[in-house]
Amino acid sequence: MIGSLRGTFAARTPGGEVIVEVGGVGYRVSVPSGTAASMGALGSDVFLHVHTHVREDAIVLYGFAHDDERRCFEALLGAHGVGPSLALAVLSALSPAALSTAVLEDDAETLCAVPGVGRKTAARLLIDLKSRLDLPELSGTAAGAGSARVEARAALAELGYGPEEIRGALEGRREDVGVEELLRLALRDLASR
Repeated sequence: MIGSLRGTFAARTPGGEVIVEVGGVGYRVSVPSGTAASMGALGSDVFLHVHTHVREDAIVLYGFAHDDERRCFEALLGAHGVGPSLALAVLSALSPAALSTAVLEDDAETLCAVPGVGRKTAARLLIDLKSRLDLPELSGTAAGAGSARVEARAALAELGYGPEEIRGALEGRREDVGVEELLRLALRDLASR
């Protein structure tokens, strides 16, 4: 597997890829828009952190200016229903810090601003990425309350409720209750609607 490339920025393709020449070999690499913009002029020296994606019909390289972008890309690939194109679109629209903030704050609206991410995908990403991204630890009761909310959200999503229904059912609930109590209250609220 290719983990990084150091070479010369040789070309841009119309499809949003760049060609990095290393030792006489040109590697075609898909990059987020921020990385493409930071590469400088043609002929300049570049270094990219690379994720090698192997499919049945192709081996595709994805390159990133910073290692935290590569780690976020790989975390996104591990999320349910996210392929390389969508992961690249997310990182073209959001920096790793903005993505982490959105996940910590359960901000589906920020994720919905990414082309190709709808409400259901955003809700699933918020759930999946909490465990995959290297997020700062919450302390004390906030950690318990946060994980109780995450578990309650996941359980309600598995029951078929949509992100708006889940948000409405959990909104305003006390922070010091457990998962079971949160689910009981949320289900009672959802049944009464």
